[in-house]
Parts: sequence; C-alpha cells; structure tokens
Amino acid sequence: MIMVTKKDSNESVENLLRRFNRKVQQAGVMTVAKSIQYFEKQPSKRDRRTRAIVRNERRAAKIKKLKMGR
Repeated sequence: MIMVTKKDSNESVENLLRRFNRKVQQAGVMTVAKSIQYFEKQPSKRDRRTRAIVRNERRAAKIKKLKMGR
C-alpha cells in the first residue's frame, strides 16, 4: 500500500496529493487495476495458434528487411 505523510506542518494538501499521485503512477497501480477491471475470456487454442503464426511471419519479414538494409 502506498502511503504519503506530510513533510512538515506547512505542506499543503495539493502538494500531498501531487506526491501521492506521482507515487501511484510510478508504482503502476492504476495500470494493474484497469487491466483486471473486466473479465476477458481466454482465447481458444485455434486463436492462439493463428496469432502465433502471424507474429512469427511478421518477425521473419522484419528480420528479412533488416538484412536487406531497409
């Protein structure tokens, strides 16, 4: 859990909130919360295979272009 305390008695609430928001952003808490907000079904075996084939083809094409000097 992320906790932020006042540095001194004169620190404003706005500064405290800004430090808290920065720590939450750096910790990646919001990205995790947003990713698990909705349930997503697992892709079927067929979908996984087709995505893997496409991914491998794109990777091969990219490597071929790099070797050709483009």
